[in-house]
Amino acid sequence: MRELKDKIDKSWTLFIDRDGVINKRLPDDYVKSWSEFEFLPGVLESFKIFSGKFGKIIVVTNQQGVGKGLMTEEKLKDIHNNMIHEIEKHGGRVDAVYYCTDLKNKKNNCRKPSIKLFENAISDFPGISPEKSIMAGDSASDIEFGKNAGIFTVSIGNDKIDADLSFGSLKEFADYIK
Repeated sequence: MRELKDKIDKSWTLFIDRDGVINKRLPDDYVKSWSEFEFLPGVLESFKIFSGKFGKIIVVTNQQGVGKGLMTEEKLKDIHNNMIHEIEKHGGRVDAVYYCTDLKNKKNNCRKPSIKLFENAISDFPGISPEKSIMAGDSASDIEFGKNAGIFTVSIGNDKIDADLSFGSLKEFADYIK
């Protein structure tokens, strides 16, 4: 059987978590403004590699800092717009960002591991196939999200979670599929 990296082409979709994968996670806090956002090493180069491989690249992120009133949804959109702009400036792309501002304790919330963000992406991009999708994330909820959606899972920087593949960083994953 061919390795995963040999199967990936423009018919595939990469779902990717934000905090702890794309940018530095702030301990016991939230990235509340662009000035607090810091790309992790190798991420911008990784997106350039992903853009050459995947047909769609979609960021899926839980952002309950908005739900807690620590930041506005406008600030969150500003962070994402700046993030996308920087990625594009370095030769990469993000096709969409889906986020959930619900609090953890809200009933029927859209937070990962719920697949509501995945369903939103499929609604907007009907060509997405679970069989040709990968979820890359650093938390158990990211990997559970991927499994709940029936997609391949990749752990980034956390080998203690049960993913299909595990890498120390996003750059290591990008180098693997290059």
